[in-house]
Amino acid sequence: MPVELSVLGAFALMAAAIVVSPGPDTMLILRASLGSGRRAGFAAVAGVQLGLGVHTALAAAGVSAAIAASPLLFRLMALTGAGYLAFLGVESLRHGSRLDVGRAAPASPGRACRDAMLCNLLNPKVLVLFLALYPNFIDATRGSVAQVATLSMVLLLINVFWQSLLVVTAAAARRRLTRPGVQRVIGRLTGSILLLFAAAMLWENVG
Repeated sequence: MPVELSVLGAFALMAAAIVVSPGPDTMLILRASLGSGRRAGFAAVAGVQLGLGVHTALAAAGVSAAIAASPLLFRLMALTGAGYLAFLGVESLRHGSRLDVGRAAPASPGRACRDAMLCNLLNPKVLVLFLALYPNFIDATRGSVAQVATLSMVLLLINVFWQSLLVVTAAAARRRLTRPGVQRVIGRLTGSILLLFAAAMLWENVG
């Protein structure tokens, strides 16, 4: 086995603590689930995992380390990610009524998947996660690629489990939120939170 079971267990506990912490991925999954139901919610979950898969490949190839080592590239990534989050936030604020159940066409699963994947890919915190957390659980005397892949598989499984619970819970709550006024409030609330995440990303990585 590429990673010892004791090390894998310690990593799983650390990864679980990180996964359950609210972040942009969580907000997009909730937005998709509350606004468009389970299909869009699970599509957003899939988008997050696709983003993590790309991050895994980049980390194994050494590209992630090269980006982190370049202040210009890292800031450019943070700026692009913050801009994308801000775009999604403004869209939710301006078109909160699109979340109205039964009054507007729901967002497609494809769009939910795309938004979540790009959000994850452009989030510098995910890049830092791979560079700061993974080395603590990798044995330098073994093949690093297999270890990175194993750790990422555990991270993805925890992600899928937790985020699927979010989708089911939010989709169930959606059935009780049929009033247009309530849905508009949800759209504006999620939009405001996404804008706060964008501002925090700029403050931490660009300012």
